[in-house]
Amino acid sequence: MPRLALPHWPDLGLLMLRLNAGGFMAWLHGWGKLEAYSERVTSFTSFLGLPPPVEYTLLVGAEFFAAIAIVLGLFTRWAAIPLVIAMLVAGFIAHGADPWSKKELALLYCLQYVAIFCLGPGRWSLDAWWGARQGAGGGATDTNMPV
Repeated sequence: MPRLALPHWPDLGLLMLRLNAGGFMAWLHGWGKLEAYSERVTSFTSFLGLPPPVEYTLLVGAEFFAAIAIVLGLFTRWAAIPLVIAMLVAGFIAHGADPWSKKELALLYCLQYVAIFCLGPGRWSLDAWWGARQGAGGGATDTNMPV
């Protein structure tokens, strides 16, 4: 059977991964926290020993703003770092005593952000667009694939 090998399929896969991981995180998790920020910031339970307003602000920053950066492919690898940390905290600390079904979603998100960090944003991203404008020769995508 002939193999279907189109040159942009890896970039399409990275785009779909970014849209899924970043879009669902921002829409289903981050937006609600951002919208209810003033009500929740003082009552948030701290899991890392930081003051609750600081920790909640960092969580909102990761789950909404870093997730939007992932969707756009903007500072993609940097944006993945706070999301990996947030999902590890959610999976192993916030839901540490809970059954696997409560940890599963956070750890699935975490693995997606680790993949994004390892693979980079792909060709269809603001990082790649900016790299091309700066004459980086595709270095901004840094996916170990021909550009």
